[in-house]
Amino acid sequence: MSGRRIGRLDESVEFCGPRSPFQRDYDRILFSSAFRRMQDKTQVFPLAKNDYVRTRLTHSLEVSSVGRSLGVMVGDVLLKKYSELNSAGLQVSDFGTIVAAACLSHDIGNPPFGHAGESAIQDWFRSPDVDGRYVSGRGMQDARQEDLKSFEGNAQGFRILTRLQFPSQVGGMQLSAAVLGAFAKYPRRSVVDLPGTGGISGKKFGFFYADEESFRQVAEVLELPEKADGAWYRHPLAFLMEAADDICYRIMDVEDGFRTGCLHFDEVRCLFEGVLDEPSLRRLDDIPSNKHKVEYLRAKAIDLAIREVVAVFLEREEAMLTGEFDDDLMSHVAHAAEFRAFKDLAREKVYSARAVVEVEACGYKVLGGLLDAFLAAIDDYASGGGKKASPKSKTMLRLLPEGSYREDLDFYERALVASDAVSGMTDSFALMMYQRIHGISLP
Repeated sequence: MSGRRIGRLDESVEFCGPRSPFQRDYDRILFSSAFRRMQDKTQVFPLAKNDYVRTRLTHSLEVSSVGRSLGVMVGDVLLKKYSELNSAGLQVSDFGTIVAAACLSHDIGNPPFGHAGESAIQDWFRSPDVDGRYVSGRGMQDARQEDLKSFEGNAQGFRILTRLQFPSQVGGMQLSAAVLGAFAKYPRRSVVDLPGTGGISGKKFGFFYADEESFRQVAEVLELPEKADGAWYRHPLAFLMEAADDICYRIMDVEDGFRTGCLHFDEVRCLFEGVLDEPSLRRLDDIPSNKHKVEYLRAKAIDLAIREVVAVFLEREEAMLTGEFDDDLMSHVAHAAEFRAFKDLAREKVYSARAVVEVEACGYKVLGGLLDAFLAAIDDYASGGGKKASPKSKTMLRLLPEGSYREDLDFYERALVASDAVSGMTDSFALMMYQRIHGISLP
């Protein structure tokens, strides 16, 4: 529960006062430009014209709300169990704020066009031509090569929080170790040599090779148990952050599927009947429209899921501290199978909807085209010491964030600058930029 800040670890932290260190973290994230850009980043339906459908920003706000509820309900019990937490001056609200802040930023590193955007960046770096020109052909090995070929939004999010949002400041946003620990769903680098690094926390990677030192500082401050060199067990509150996301995307994606016509009301109602009790379902007769019925069912289901997640967390909390428990909480709730059915139906009929697939396919062309243009310019500039770069490259570089590239960047750093720029774009801006640099449209 450390409030010490990455980039200012030598400063002491006080938990007294009306505004805790964790509330400051929440506010810093909320007011950041990276968070604001999520208003035009895909949740499920890319470039949606329906003003009801969720974006990454509205999804993150909803996840944060659920996460705060999970945190305060857990914190109320833990403060009674661990006297040292009370002695440190921590409040029930601190648990809720840490989880809420982590949830607020959980998708902040996602590129344009949703999960298809991650795949588009991965595929571009894996293509034989690009690999030969910029990755293995330049002698890049191990984690640096894997960082690019397995580009991960979670790792990009950690990079934004600890470096990119305030690049001139050590530690970036200088968030507390507790919030960064709760944010780190996958606390490992992209390549870990030793066995025994599985479990849910080892499913993906959570920080790039370039940012490993920052994460090591987080792990040391929080005393996270180490799995292997470059891999740690999760902060316990990261399980709650993940659960809040699981609750929201399972239930909300189905609701969005209904609102966009991908799902019929009877299909949606059947799912909710599997988790809700008879008194809750009887109230549907008093609700006139199907739209409002789904909104009511969604609210009741979220409340149930929160209570079941809290119960599982409190049962497994001690095993989380030692690393013995390393699984997602939603797989262990009382209605695990019923909530899994929400995910299965969304995968079958929502994520595969033609409107979703068509724009995702467009994303591969757009993101690949942007990476090709920007990395070529960055490489030309750095290879020639800046002065020998072509006029075309110099023009392209003016489109990148000021100060993001330098003459002395190595091959790995050049690739990161390009992926930083492209992954940080919104859906609409990426599409516009692609069209303009390829002469398809003009300002």
